[in-house]
Amino acid sequence: MSGAAEVVTQDHGDLARSDPNLAGAAVTSSYYEIRIAGVLPSEALLDYEPLTASVEPVETVVHGQLPDQAALQCLLARLEAFGIQLLEVRRFRAAELS
Repeated sequence: MSGAAEVVTQDHGDLARSDPNLAGAAVTSSYYEIRIAGVLPSEALLDYEPLTASVEPVETVVHGQLPDQAALQCLLARLEAFGIQLLEVRRFRAAELS
């Protein structure tokens, strides 16, 4: 997965405001990479079976496909509920995954 990736947001409070290109747009089944500080509790990804997490020095990377923007927002809300510090969210286009 090398190459340029589109950074969707670093503050997930208001995705549409942070990226005007996403305002009103439906995101369908996109591949995401979510970087968080520290180690992710295993229960944080319950109900998100297509996602995997790998621990790298001082951060965890969660990656996988989500069906839509609503699923992404629910996952980000869950991470926030666990008190997890979000570092970065990237959405990859199909061409970037090749």
